[in-house]
Amino acid sequence: MNKIDARGYSCPEPVLMTKQALAKGRPLTVLVDNRTAVQNITRFAQNQKLVVKCKEVGPDFELTIE
Repeated sequence: MNKIDARGYSCPEPVLMTKQALAKGRPLTVLVDNRTAVQNITRFAQNQKLVVKCKEVGPDFELTIE
């Protein structure tokens, strides 16, 4: 499984990182540290007809994209 750490980046950087990582394959796990990034990545993935699952991990969020 591919995994990227986008914590500490502000949008649109986490979305761009996600897009690049998805080009290398799925499933993909993305770590982010704010709800705006969660919403933007989720919207991007759903527009690509992908399934997104999100869970809180301490103060951060872990998105799994399939």
